Amino acid sequence: MSRISIPLVGFLLLCCLANMIQAEGDYIKYKDPKQPTNVRIRDLMSRMTLAEKIGQMTQIERSVASADVLRDYSIGSILSGGGSAPHFNAKAQDWIHMINGFQNASLSSRLGIPMIYGIDAVHGHNNIYKATIFPHNVGLGATRDPDLVKRIGAATALEVRATGIPYVFAPCIAVRNDLKEKFESDHISE
Repeated sequence: MSRISIPLVGFLLLCCLANMIQAEGDYIKYKDPKQPTNVRIRDLMSRMTLAEKIGQMTQIERSVASADVLRDYSIGSILSGGGSAPHFNAKAQDWIHMINGFQNASLSSRLGIPMIYGIDAVHGHNNIYKATIFPHNVGLGATRDPDLVKRIGAATALEVRATGIPYVFAPCIAVRNDLKEKFESDHISE
């Protein structure tokens, strides 16, 4: 096992500290993970222009995203809607490469704010070539098997996360069915 020298560790710590200091010598609190979250947020918000704040509240479709757009407009989120893939028959590694490229572009913006990548995965991570595809929400609801739905959700989450995507547009609660059951139970108890 190799050993790391103390001078090397000191140098790395110095580099990390230098990264938190702007050219004018201004300490950048929002980049310091030791600062409380509210302090970091206030510091970041005070440094952002109106255009950067608007950019952070904007989600664009993958097909119009580029390194220049992410860097220059501080875009906060990208979405791959149904069928939106890097290319035809894109495999998991193609997705990882694409998302890492978008993330690097976001991190190269003036403030270095990372973007959030989202995807439609309403019946599995179906935009990935040869991914598992499950029945749509209405089909799963018709099974009346919550354990099955939970297992499908876990499998989808695993497949999505394996491609570097942290944000999923996925199945929703069937409000109509929940209200119907509540209505029936309220009337049965009367």
